[in-house]
Amino acid sequence: MAKVSWRPGTQIYPLPAVIVTCGNKPENWNMLTVAWTGTICSDPAMCYISVRPERFSYPLIEENMEFTINLTTTEMARATDWAGVRSGRDYDKWKETGLHPIPGEKVKSPTIEESPLSIECRVKGVIRLGTHDMFIADVLNVRADDRFLNADTGKFSLENAHLLAYSHGHYHELGKIIGNFGFSVKKK
Repeated sequence: MAKVSWRPGTQIYPLPAVIVTCGNKPENWNMLTVAWTGTICSDPAMCYISVRPERFSYPLIEENMEFTINLTTTEMARATDWAGVRSGRDYDKWKETGLHPIPGEKVKSPTIEESPLSIECRVKGVIRLGTHDMFIADVLNVRADDRFLNADTGKFSLENAHLLAYSHGHYHELGKIIGNFGFSVKKK
């Protein structure tokens, strides 16, 4: 198989399709879909989101310096897409998507009740990049849906949540597990 030079853009796919919630009181709580997000440090726990400055939620995040990353599932696919293509300037996204906000425990932004995992974050710094600005944040709290806790092991089983990923304009359900970290070098 020959490799050809191809430049579809500068994105590395697939990416998680998450809904970021923001705002500091119920009257201004909002959400937006973000695919440019990820872990940047494990100790201390840190992550990032990249957001276009023209997005309605951008000033809410910039002013409050807090947000919550909510993982999404196949059951949330329509709401995830809708929250990304409609603006909070024009719609009440909570009403339109049917998702339910829950007050944050460590931040003023809400979490989403339907999300299997919500990560409450406080912004540590903002890097102005170009089309997007990167909000680098400390993880303050993680809220997990107990439906995905394995009663025998006490471990969180996200593979049972049917998480969404985003790749080249399409949403995909994450599939079966094919191995775990270190499986390639484990002694038999």
